[in-house]
Amino acid sequence: MRAAIIAAMAGELKPLVRGWQHESRNGVDLWRWGFVEDDGNPGEWVAACAGAGVVAATRAFAEVEKDGPVSFVISTGWAGALSEEFKPGRAYRVSEVVDARTGERFETDSEDRLPRSQNRDPSASSGQALGHPGVCLVTSSTVAGPAEKQRLATAYGAGMVDMEASAVARLAGMRQIPLACAKGISDGFADRLPDFNRFISDRGKFQLVRFIVFVLFRPWYWPALIRMGENSRKAVQGIRETLLDILDDKGLIRKRNAYPNCRR
Repeated sequence: MRAAIIAAMAGELKPLVRGWQHESRNGVDLWRWGFVEDDGNPGEWVAACAGAGVVAATRAFAEVEKDGPVSFVISTGWAGALSEEFKPGRAYRVSEVVDARTGERFETDSEDRLPRSQNRDPSASSGQALGHPGVCLVTSSTVAGPAEKQRLATAYGAGMVDMEASAVARLAGMRQIPLACAKGISDGFADRLPDFNRFISDRGKFQLVRFIVFVLFRPWYWPALIRMGENSRKAVQGIRETLLDILDDKGLIRKRNAYPNCRR
């Protein structure tokens, strides 16, 4: 089994991939952990990020595939809440992904359709991620502000918004491989934040230095940004626990293969 984990930013993957082998290639960051499965065959988890947006997600997926076929894919990372129901700092499994550009809807695979070694044991849940049936996520081409969040929630009945999941879902569907999606909420429904779109490059990279200079002279943004930073840190811990529950719910693969980052 070769599982691909696709995110936008390295920070979304940091708690998960600590101790994994890392390389940067063609503008994509890749982390790998290889293991031996129950039947003695080699397996691998590969995490990749290339930036924000569907083009960057597609580039990350393509780079993973250069080293071999993918048997299972997870779209993950931060998302914005579209209702008060979804709490900043928490992680959620997603059951449906909508592309806001086309209106296409993609269902994620139920647990009984995931690879057998990945079937989740509900009794083994870490408690970090919320089992939230019927969660819909909408993928937007831009970072959504409060007005756009309201529009997306009304138009698509979605509970959260990101910029990459529909691309990963479409690629998984084209290849007929199982898809899971887990997102951590970085910002709340009504949070007033700067317009991040002006700091994302054409290749989906966040221009941190430009952003810092911008907010340095706008202190009215500081409280919301501090909250977002704290919520983002909490959310990635929930993402890590959720992904490990999906990939190896009982921890048997990690125990058998001396996983380098096995603390839960």
